Amino acid sequence: MTSAPELTVVEVPVPDARVEPLLRELGDEYSRRYGKDAHAELARYPDEEFTAPHGGVLLLLIEDGEPVAGGAFRRYDEATAELKRIWTHSAHRRRGLARRVVAELERVAGDRGYRRLYLTTGPRQPEARGLYLAAGYTALFDTEADPETIGPLPFEKHVVEPEHTGKAPTL
Repeated sequence: MTSAPELTVVEVPVPDARVEPLLRELGDEYSRRYGKDAHAELARYPDEEFTAPHGGVLLLLIEDGEPVAGGAFRRYDEATAELKRIWTHSAHRRRGLARRVVAELERVAGDRGYRRLYLTTGPRQPEARGLYLAAGYTALFDTEADPETIGPLPFEKHVVEPEHTGKAPTL
């Protein structure tokens, strides 16, 4: 029996070279699904919004020295982190890595004092919709409606209070 490769979670800045596959694959996939260049959408938010001093984070899951999944959040408002850029490398899908990324983002957001998570996903991303529903997010739209008639699909989840550590939350 072979053991599963170990995954390491790292916090990185957007310009880190290990983030490039995430941005490239997300841009390519969005462009295929929506028929327009989505790379501009990925550049919509300044890189610093995904850093701790600005209330954000970008995490990668590293396996054998290579990024296999990742995701980020940015400050949406004082109490809310907005999840963005959830990604699993095309060669590593169907392993539960996106769920692991979401759980890590939730943990970090809670540790940093956020009490609510918010996100949107596109109407042509049923895998993402399923992921967020399975992870306990509440759909803020009519789940019976045709997603194409809604546009971006919003979700929210309230963060469980972290164990009391005696430290004040850091936002």
